[in-house]
Amino acid sequence: MATKQLTINGRPYDAKVEPETPLLWFIREQVGLTGTKYGCGVAQCGACSVHINGEVRRSCSIPIGSLKDTDKITTIEGLSRSASHPVQKAWAALDVPQCGYCQSGQIMAAAALLRKKPKPTDQEIDEAMSNICRCGTYQRIRAAIHLAAGKKEV
Repeated sequence: MATKQLTINGRPYDAKVEPETPLLWFIREQVGLTGTKYGCGVAQCGACSVHINGEVRRSCSIPIGSLKDTDKITTIEGLSRSASHPVQKAWAALDVPQCGYCQSGQIMAAAALLRKKPKPTDQEIDEAMSNICRCGTYQRIRAAIHLAAGKKEV
Protein backbone atom coordinates (compact mmCIF):
# COMPACT_ATOMS: atom_id res chain seq x y z
CA MET A 1 0.00 0.00 0.00
CA ALA A 2 1.24 3.45 -0.90
CA THR A 3 0.20 6.99 -0.04
CA LYS A 4 -0.21 9.59 -2.73
CA GLN A 5 -1.42 13.17 -2.36
CA LEU A 6 -4.19 13.95 -4.83
CA THR A 7 -6.00 17.22 -5.47
CA ILE A 8 -9.65 16.63 -6.35
CA ASN A 9 -11.96 19.58 -6.95
CA GLY A 10 -9.38 21.84 -5.33
CA ARG A 11 -9.12 19.83 -2.11
CA PRO A 12 -6.14 17.69 -1.07
CA TYR A 13 -6.67 14.01 -0.29
CA ASP A 14 -4.28 11.34 0.92
CA ALA A 15 -4.79 8.25 -1.22
CA LYS A 16 -3.72 5.30 0.92
CA VAL A 17 -4.36 2.58 -1.64
CA GLU A 18 -2.54 0.08 -3.80
CA PRO A 19 -0.83 1.88 -6.72
CA GLU A 20 -2.89 -0.09 -9.27
CA THR A 21 -6.21 1.03 -7.73
CA PRO A 22 -8.22 2.86 -10.40
CA LEU A 23 -8.79 6.56 -9.76
CA LEU A 24 -12.55 5.94 -10.19
CA TRP A 25 -12.69 3.73 -7.10
CA PHE A 26 -10.74 6.21 -4.98
CA ILE A 27 -13.06 9.06 -6.06
CA ARG A 28 -16.21 7.05 -5.34
CA GLU A 29 -15.26 4.91 -2.34
CA GLN A 30 -12.70 6.98 -0.45
CA VAL A 31 -13.65 10.56 -1.31
CA GLY A 32 -17.39 9.85 -1.53
CA LEU A 33 -18.01 11.66 -4.81
CA THR A 34 -20.45 9.39 -6.60
CA GLY A 35 -21.28 11.57 -9.62
CA THR A 36 -18.47 9.88 -11.51
CA LYS A 37 -20.01 6.59 -12.59
CA TYR A 38 -18.74 3.08 -13.21
CA GLY A 39 -19.89 1.86 -16.60
CA CYS A 40 -17.65 -0.64 -18.33
CA GLY A 41 -14.37 -0.64 -16.40
CA VAL A 42 -12.28 -0.67 -19.60
CA ALA A 43 -12.37 3.03 -20.64
CA GLN A 44 -14.86 2.46 -23.46
CA CYS A 45 -18.13 4.04 -22.32
CA GLY A 46 -16.99 7.31 -20.70
CA ALA A 47 -19.34 7.26 -17.69
CA CYS A 48 -16.28 7.67 -15.47
CA SER A 49 -14.92 10.76 -17.26
CA VAL A 50 -13.11 13.36 -15.16
CA HIS A 51 -10.70 16.16 -15.98
CA ILE A 52 -7.04 15.73 -15.12
CA ASN A 53 -5.17 18.99 -15.63
CA GLY A 54 -8.03 20.15 -17.84
CA GLU A 55 -8.01 17.10 -20.12
CA VAL A 56 -10.93 14.68 -20.16
CA ARG A 57 -9.81 11.23 -19.01
CA ARG A 58 -11.56 7.98 -18.16
CA SER A 59 -10.88 7.39 -14.50
CA CYS A 60 -11.66 3.65 -14.50
CA SER A 61 -8.41 2.98 -16.37
CA ILE A 62 -6.06 5.36 -14.53
CA PRO A 63 -4.10 3.71 -11.74
CA ILE A 64 -3.53 5.96 -8.74
CA GLY A 65 0.19 5.15 -8.98
CA SER A 66 0.42 6.80 -12.41
CA LEU A 67 -0.75 10.18 -11.11
CA LYS A 68 1.58 12.97 -9.99
CA ASP A 69 1.10 14.94 -6.78
CA THR A 70 0.75 18.06 -8.94
CA ASP A 71 -2.16 16.68 -11.02
CA LYS A 72 -5.43 18.56 -10.63
CA ILE A 73 -8.47 16.30 -10.84
CA THR A 74 -11.97 17.67 -11.41
CA THR A 75 -15.11 15.58 -11.11
CA ILE A 76 -18.66 16.50 -12.10
CA GLU A 77 -19.16 17.80 -8.55
CA GLY A 78 -16.23 20.19 -9.04
CA LEU A 79 -17.26 21.52 -12.45
CA SER A 80 -19.31 24.22 -10.74
CA ARG A 81 -20.60 24.68 -7.22
CA SER A 82 -24.22 25.27 -8.19
CA ALA A 83 -24.62 23.46 -11.54
CA SER A 84 -24.12 26.83 -13.19
CA HIS A 85 -21.53 25.77 -15.77
CA PRO A 86 -22.86 26.62 -19.26
CA VAL A 87 -22.84 22.94 -20.25
CA GLN A 88 -24.84 21.95 -17.17
CA LYS A 89 -27.33 24.73 -17.82
CA ALA A 90 -27.69 23.74 -21.47
CA TRP A 91 -28.21 20.09 -20.47
CA ALA A 92 -31.05 21.12 -18.17
CA ALA A 93 -32.56 23.60 -20.65
CA LEU A 94 -32.76 20.97 -23.39
CA ASP A 95 -33.71 18.10 -21.08
CA VAL A 96 -30.82 16.02 -22.46
CA PRO A 97 -30.78 13.01 -20.11
CA GLN A 98 -33.22 10.16 -20.24
CA CYS A 99 -31.93 7.62 -17.73
CA GLY A 100 -29.08 10.01 -16.86
CA TYR A 101 -26.45 7.40 -16.03
CA CYS A 102 -23.92 8.55 -18.61
CA GLN A 103 -24.62 12.25 -18.30
CA SER A 104 -21.94 13.27 -15.81
CA GLY A 105 -19.32 11.78 -18.13
CA GLN A 106 -20.98 13.39 -21.16
CA ILE A 107 -20.97 16.78 -19.43
CA MET A 108 -17.31 16.45 -18.48
CA ALA A 109 -16.41 15.54 -22.09
CA ALA A 110 -18.47 18.45 -23.44
CA ALA A 111 -16.88 20.93 -21.02
CA ALA A 112 -13.39 19.79 -22.05
CA LEU A 113 -14.35 20.11 -25.73
CA LEU A 114 -15.65 23.66 -25.28
CA ARG A 115 -12.51 24.67 -23.41
CA LYS A 116 -10.47 23.63 -26.47
CA LYS A 117 -12.95 24.61 -29.18
CA PRO A 118 -15.35 27.31 -27.98
CA LYS A 119 -17.52 27.07 -31.15
CA PRO A 120 -17.26 23.45 -32.33
CA THR A 121 -18.82 22.19 -35.54
CA ASP A 122 -21.09 19.15 -35.62
CA GLN A 123 -18.18 17.08 -36.90
CA GLU A 124 -15.89 18.28 -34.09
CA ILE A 125 -18.59 17.46 -31.54
CA ASP A 126 -19.11 13.99 -33.02
CA GLU A 127 -15.36 13.31 -32.97
CA ALA A 128 -14.85 14.58 -29.41
CA MET A 129 -17.94 13.04 -27.83
CA SER A 130 -16.98 9.38 -27.79
CA ASN A 131 -18.94 8.57 -24.63
CA ILE A 132 -21.70 6.00 -25.01
CA CYS A 133 -25.34 6.84 -24.27
CA ARG A 134 -27.53 3.75 -24.16
CA CYS A 135 -30.65 5.92 -24.42
CA GLY A 136 -29.40 7.49 -27.66
CA THR A 137 -29.69 11.18 -26.73
CA TYR A 138 -26.86 12.11 -29.09
CA GLN A 139 -28.88 14.73 -31.01
CA ARG A 140 -29.83 16.50 -27.78
CA ILE A 141 -26.22 16.25 -26.56
CA ARG A 142 -25.03 17.95 -29.75
CA ALA A 143 -27.75 20.62 -29.47
CA ALA A 144 -26.83 21.29 -25.84
CA ILE A 145 -23.15 21.70 -26.74
CA HIS A 146 -24.10 24.23 -29.41
CA LEU A 147 -26.33 26.02 -26.90
CA ALA A 148 -23.56 26.14 -24.30
CA ALA A 149 -21.10 27.40 -26.95
CA GLY A 150 -23.42 30.18 -28.07
CA LYS A 151 -24.45 31.58 -24.73
CA LYS A 152 -22.75 32.45 -21.50
CA GLU A 153 -26.07 32.05 -19.72
CA VAL A 154 -28.68 29.52 -20.71
